[in-house]
Amino acid sequence: MIQFRDLKKSFNGRPVLDGFTLDVRDGETMVIIGFSGAGKSVALKHVVGLLPPDAGDVIVDGRAVSQLDRPGLTALRGDIGYVFQFAALFDSLTVEENVALGLVRRGLPEHEIATRVHNALCLVDLPDTGPRYPAELSGGMRKRVGIARAIALRPRYILYDEPTTGLDPVTSAVMDQLMVRTREQLGVTGIVVTHDMRSAYTVGDRIAMLYEGRVRQVGSVAEIQGSSDPIVRQFIEGRPA
Repeated sequence: MIQFRDLKKSFNGRPVLDGFTLDVRDGETMVIIGFSGAGKSVALKHVVGLLPPDAGDVIVDGRAVSQLDRPGLTALRGDIGYVFQFAALFDSLTVEENVALGLVRRGLPEHEIATRVHNALCLVDLPDTGPRYPAELSGGMRKRVGIARAIALRPRYILYDEPTTGLDPVTSAVMDQLMVRTREQLGVTGIVVTHDMRSAYTVGDRIAMLYEGRVRQVGSVAEIQGSSDPIVRQFIEGRPA
């Protein structure tokens, strides 16, 4: 389980997270929505210790992230796959080398690395792209390679930061299918940060809206769709203030 506990974070004196509290249950995909600048990606980075909290903490399987030493943080990150907004692939490496990076760092045997890389690329429907370079791929394909790199580690958790941003509707739908497939076939717990409500409704078991640094509402897809909260309705309907 991932638990955000009264998490607070400010930048240049401006509060971004101001008591953010949320439980992500094992086996579910939690979608965090909110306006641009609401702190969605900031919250995600606290899970893996990329940002230190000003107050509060994130608890992952009983481990308080901000209290972990370097070996403890390394072990935590071994349980978590992180899919960055723009894939964050290394242009000088081939697709298979990008996917293998975390496995090489773990010191796994070459044959196991090769098997995991192949299986991960097959899961995201890119089995023949291994020798190619990121510059030869479309934006959607690069994001799928980012997912492959995450699942090759066989993590307990996968964090997705704006996985459909910049993609056309068809490619976005493919990404949604991949996220659902990853949950169903690998049994991972996921957190998806997005402002794409079509995607949120497709992949989410529950949806939480982050507003003014806190959870405004959390519930099932049906509960969010039927919300009477004016702020939630404004966002999910895409209406201007």
